[in-house]
Amino acid sequence: MILNFDSIGEGEPVVFLHTGLQTGASDFKLPREILKDQRKVLFPDLRGHGKSHHEEFQNYFVDSAEDLKETLDDINIDKVHLVGCSLGGLVSLLFAKQYPERITSLTLSGVTADKPDNWDELHADEASFQKELLNNKELVRQLDQRHESDWKQLIHIAENKEWYPFDFTSDLEGIKVPILYIVGEGNKAEVESAVKYQRQYENVHVSVIPFASHLVHEQKPLVYAQQLEEFLDLVEGIDLQHLES
Repeated sequence: MILNFDSIGEGEPVVFLHTGLQTGASDFKLPREILKDQRKVLFPDLRGHGKSHHEEFQNYFVDSAEDLKETLDDINIDKVHLVGCSLGGLVSLLFAKQYPERITSLTLSGVTADKPDNWDELHADEASFQKELLNNKELVRQLDQRHESDWKQLIHIAENKEWYPFDFTSDLEGIKVPILYIVGEGNKAEVESAVKYQRQYENVHVSVIPFASHLVHEQKPLVYAQQLEEFLDLVEGIDLQHLES
């Protein structure tokens, strides 16, 4: 499907993929504003979010990666800097694996490489949080207004303990472009993932930001935006062909 999206600025294209139950317009606000003066910034609504109406979520990550490809094809953009967190980070990672020729760089946060030993406990906590969310009438009303699709289906996907795609987060094989992995120190599993990725792949740069956790771009937006901008400046000034050889 062709995703609904907005864009600002001109120059090298940067695509931001938002977190779950957000939209392109509601997420990454400060980084977008900082980057727009020198780059073309695109922020789509992922499948089932915002105005990207869809009700098919069975193969969510694969379909979402294909949605992004179809959208870029439709607007004649060949390669992008791809930035994503949490749900958007998972879609970004799969897109980079499936279409490595379509990215100039990859920036991830909120992604866990391997299943933590306490996964059952973490999943139970998340399920409890989601139940509270669905019982919050005011928040449900706001989400109903934000999303044209039945957003509750997206929550039900995560009820299955096996929903998280560790089969493709476990490695970064096939992605030769520069990668920036930004994590908040408060999420130990993501910090461990950053260490693993950097040890295994020479093209991975890591930033661990203090006093932040899973949603590091929301908790420390200025630090996140500054590090992202510095990374993109570096990428655009180096010989990518050397890294891809």
